Amino acid sequence: MAPPTLFPESGFRRLGVDIAYDGSDFFGWGAQPDRRTIQDLVEGAFSTISQVKVDSIVAGRTDAGVHATGQVIHVDLPEQLFTSEFSYQDLQYKLNRILDEDVRIMAITPAPAGFHARFSALRRYYSYKIIDSNQVIPPLARRDITSWYRPLDFALLNEASTLLLGHHDFAAFCKFREGGTTIRTLERYQWRRDSDGVLIADVVADAFCYSMVRNLIGAVICVADARKEAAWLGELLANKERVSDSLVFPARGLTLYKVDYPDDNQLLERAEKTIAKRI
Repeated sequence: MAPPTLFPESGFRRLGVDIAYDGSDFFGWGAQPDRRTIQDLVEGAFSTISQVKVDSIVAGRTDAGVHATGQVIHVDLPEQLFTSEFSYQDLQYKLNRILDEDVRIMAITPAPAGFHARFSALRRYYSYKIIDSNQVIPPLARRDITSWYRPLDFALLNEASTLLLGHHDFAAFCKFREGGTTIRTLERYQWRRDSDGVLIADVVADAFCYSMVRNLIGAVICVADARKEAAWLGELLANKERVSDSLVFPARGLTLYKVDYPDDNQLLERAEKTIAKRI
């Protein structure tokens, strides 16, 4: 695998790009042959405008069906594109004219020196929405909320979630990927119920591995539904026993809503430290 490019090549300018998408009709972020992916659409739009092949680096590779309101990527575009008539707002407008309506470019800014969308990130924020007690999901919310047929114990949801906080090997909650680490720091895992009765989980970590959030949701639901004792979660962490696929909750309730980065003068240091952990 080639080492990450922390600076654009000579003659190119790095841009930071904020993206939102409805993931319902995509096979995830990452490009795949003969499948509709967000990466393919976004890179295709940038390539059309810049007249060169554009590759993107994403902060978090979302799975099939997962949404985003705060996804971040970086792209390196040729300097010749940035004429006196150029504006980032015009570029945003042109990209959104090309892209399908379920993907939107929300903002484009020149990236500070040392910015890397993936490796400079400090943490990722996800939310997950569930409506329990077999309540009816309004039609306009059907792609954004998962339903559960029985009432869930709200206190147990938060009690169980707290047990998973901290720096752990989350192998039990991740699908295996060759060469990938499952050691993560789960910084926040809290639930609230909104005025419409929807349960919303706020899940924050330095990074997430494949299917980790949906596994965390499913495991905690097992406790709140009285199918498992809370101590079972600690046993999973200790034994690194893979959670059954039947506990992986659907993608449609999950949204990546924010990515945190350090101050500009710390971006390069953060990227270098993150890369070093993965070598």
